[in-house]
Amino acid sequence: MKEDYKMRMIREYRDLKDRRDRLHQLLVKHKAGLLDFELSCPLSLLREQLRIMDDYLTVLEARSILEQVRLDSEVE
Repeated sequence: MKEDYKMRMIREYRDLKDRRDRLHQLLVKHKAGLLDFELSCPLSLLREQLRIMDDYLTVLEARSILEQVRLDSEVE
């Protein structure tokens, strides 16, 4: 049971990192003029979302160090 929270933390970190990376790529493509669609919300809001996701990833990384959870571990 004690390991369950570690697996949840690893999954949460990986899911968030994946979503963050996809948002970052969207913003990079937008800046390069390579999007094939128009954004439906302000660019400033997407940038703020990316910043908050980065902050949250930093918190999870700090927790993983303190709680000795390897974020690169295999997840069941």
